[in-house]
Amino acid sequence: MNVKVALFLVLLFLSSCQYLEKKVPNKADLLKKELQAINWNQVDEYPSFAQCDSLADSKANQSCFFDFLTQLIQARLGADTLTIIYPELDTIQLKVTVLPNATFSFEPQILDTIAYNKTLIDSVFKARLVGFPKVNPAIKRGLPVKTQFVLPVVMKSTQP
Repeated sequence: MNVKVALFLVLLFLSSCQYLEKKVPNKADLLKKELQAINWNQVDEYPSFAQCDSLADSKANQSCFFDFLTQLIQARLGADTLTIIYPELDTIQLKVTVLPNATFSFEPQILDTIAYNKTLIDSVFKARLVGFPKVNPAIKRGLPVKTQFVLPVVMKSTQP
């Protein structure tokens, strides 16, 4: 009888090891799940200027950044001759790129329905839109990332 009990206990012990064995997840599957869970169209923190860093709310910080940038761009372009040469241009859509190295890139997006000299407009933008204050780039999962957005720039005429 003791032999039967001992044999039963040995078989139970050997088979119970299989129940304690845990399946290790596949690295590729875990990576795939994590990449699918990330929203690649949103950043964790928007770019910001030093003037906006004191705001705790991310929406207020984002609004401060866009308002400050728009004011800077309009102030630099407001006194230019573009409004005289192209009086039909009241608003220019400006594609703004904030690079991870904290620099800006600007590209005017003008409708093709207006006849204009792209080289002239690009040169005016490149000449006027330099020397911006230091910007903190957008952050995604702890790393600085490139962000792009389109800002409407109102061209103010200096004529009465």
